[in-house]
Amino acid sequence: MGVFAVLLGLLLLALVLGVSAGAVKVAPLEVFQALSGTVPNPIISELRLPRVLGAMLVGAALGLCGAAFQGLFRNPLADPYLMGSAAGAAFGVTVAVTLAGGLTTAFATNAIFERVPASATGFGFVGAVGAVGLTLLLSGGASRTHDLILGGVVVSSVLTSLTTLLLLHDANRIFSVFAYTVGNLAFVGWEGVRTIGLYLGLTLPLLVVLGRTLNALGLGEETARSLGLPLGWLKLGIIAAVTLLTASAVAYAGIIGFVGLVAPHALRRIMGGDYRYLLPASALGGAVLLSLADWLARVLIAPAELPVGVLTTLMGGPFFLYLMWRNRARGSAWSCTGGSGWPCWGPTGRGRAPCCA
Repeated sequence: MGVFAVLLGLLLLALVLGVSAGAVKVAPLEVFQALSGTVPNPIISELRLPRVLGAMLVGAALGLCGAAFQGLFRNPLADPYLMGSAAGAAFGVTVAVTLAGGLTTAFATNAIFERVPASATGFGFVGAVGAVGLTLLLSGGASRTHDLILGGVVVSSVLTSLTTLLLLHDANRIFSVFAYTVGNLAFVGWEGVRTIGLYLGLTLPLLVVLGRTLNALGLGEETARSLGLPLGWLKLGIIAAVTLLTASAVAYAGIIGFVGLVAPHALRRIMGGDYRYLLPASALGGAVLLSLADWLARVLIAPAELPVGVLTTLMGGPFFLYLMWRNRARGSAWSCTGGSGWPCWGPTGRGRAPCCA
């Protein structure tokens, strides 16, 4: 419970910092007054608050989905985009931009107050879901875990090539799609907050309930089947929940990397590998990470701002280099595998995943 309390405290701090930052400075007292409703402030209520809440919801979605996919595929490098949802979303948005030249202005502007047009958001969502559906079709179903990974690589490569082909025929709109693919929380408005919040509210309880399934998968599929678990349907349910949640996040915020990798990794090292607790903790950790990254993106080179996806990648790269160095120095904990043949996550003990001796 202490970890959850710390994460909630950091989330509150990120809320205050995020709402205060911007071209117009807002004192912390004014922030609290606006949030409590005692002194209305349109800058906060209509512009900054939806962006900060959007960052928290998108971060929570990516952190939750990353932890779920790492457990499902038993792969520490699995992320929410593993099955092609990112490439599918980018392709969908490219199609929208190509079909409607009027979208170019809305995407190309760097104004904080702009949002992704509704048509582009819909195309991005359909593209992400369609890419995962195609991956499932090519791999022969949810039960073939290794084929799903390979199918995701193939689908991502093909869709990325198609996206490039469309852009080459309309070079003037390259910046429009590029602004989306690097991630931009300025596109998230109250509509995005409501939509992502709805999907998160539906999928978080479902994935937490399936936490026991992910724990069983950590012991190996044969062991999980011996417990009487219908793995095919359970895997399909996890994939469907992660796909819809990831699609809603990338449709409004673009493709933001490393959040779905870093948050579960960091919390797994603290809490262990029990997914009943790791999944909600990863959601909170992702919310904290992305909201603080968005705050930094707006203050580092103010009054301009960095694309938040670029910043998370710059933060995530050194994190994994550090993990590689640390594990290599300690004899590589990831190379230690149990009977299921997949890496141990940490020490054994109450509420933690089993590890080899």
